[in-house]
Amino acid sequence: MIAVDKKMMKVKLMRSMHGRAKGHKECVMGLGLRRVHHIVEVEDTPSTRGMVNKVSYMVDVVEEV
Repeated sequence: MIAVDKKMMKVKLMRSMHGRAKGHKECVMGLGLRRVHHIVEVEDTPSTRGMVNKVSYMVDVVEEV
């Protein structure tokens, strides 16, 4: 098998989920973010990009690997 490097990106939760719309909370939880200033590394796919775009006012893309 050929090893394929997957594009990854680091996402950081900058604002609290308290009082947000249910769909926005689900996107943040789907990305794996748990608390403010928590950073996770997720695969850079169209679906994760869409989730990040939906809650762009709450999260920040720290770095793209």
